[in-house]
Amino acid sequence: MAEDYYKVLGINRSASEADIQKAYRQLARKYHPDLNPEDKNAKRRFQEVQRAFDVLSDSNKRELYDRYGSSFESMGAGPQGGATWHPSGRPGAGFEEVDLNELLGGRFGETGGGFADLFKQFTAGRGPAGGQPAARRGANLKHELTVPLNVAIAGRDVNLRIQRANGKTETISVKIPAGIEDGKKIRLRGQGEKPPGNGRAGDLLITVRVAPHPCFERNGKHLEVRVPVTLAEAALGATIDVPTPHGTISLKVPPCSSGGTRLRVKGHGVPAKSGNVGDMFAILQIVLPPKLSPADQEVIQQLNDRHPQDPRANLNW
Repeated sequence: MAEDYYKVLGINRSASEADIQKAYRQLARKYHPDLNPEDKNAKRRFQEVQRAFDVLSDSNKRELYDRYGSSFESMGAGPQGGATWHPSGRPGAGFEEVDLNELLGGRFGETGGGFADLFKQFTAGRGPAGGQPAARRGANLKHELTVPLNVAIAGRDVNLRIQRANGKTETISVKIPAGIEDGKKIRLRGQGEKPPGNGRAGDLLITVRVAPHPCFERNGKHLEVRVPVTLAEAALGATIDVPTPHGTISLKVPPCSSGGTRLRVKGHGVPAKSGNVGDMFAILQIVLPPKLSPADQEVIQQLNDRHPQDPRANLNW
């Protein structure tokens, strides 16, 4: 054969379709001219890889190639004018048209990143192949912002002070979305570093950290709060005031409530983008007086004698 397409892709003749695509992606990343501007042979090697893939990824062309070898192209069924495979499945694109964001790994999360951002760094200051140099893009800035749990639940605009590369500090207003989770990222486009000249500024990437709350704890879309109650309130029942993200509510404590009882308050949890709001669970904690007199102790002992219990009967290892 004038050119062994299997050898070009570094695969054997029994390679599966998945093996062929994997080999192509690896070699395309390795030889793409925009990623190898100093390598004069990169464009030629990249085109060889494309020609090999165009044939071997097509079952009909591959069968003819395996049967006729070098006679395959002379029969008029070979690659047409250097046609290539596009990561999205569209054939016939030149290497200038290959979507590097898809080829180099696709989209990574809500805020982008991965190979796509890496490629932008490699090609900063250069336009498309054969074109005029493009304006440089400023660097991205990364920052961590810690907010209280009540801000993360309700959402609010907060001020963030950042320090620029030139040493100057700047205050930027950041909108915290209602219901944001710890570790989520916010991208403020154009709020990063400004490049020399008239290029576009980079982005500000903010990682949100949610500080622990002394009373409330988040569990997915729900909130849990430990509510102290007196012995009388737990034993006799009561209506008590409890704060929530949506205002103070009146919570009814049923009579004979034990410590650890969970009372559900619908619609007072964490808001979601869908418009649904989680629930809040009030967990009762019985608080005894700091000191009991002998008479108090006698009353409690009499109550215990009248209502004997074995609360640890089901406590097993």
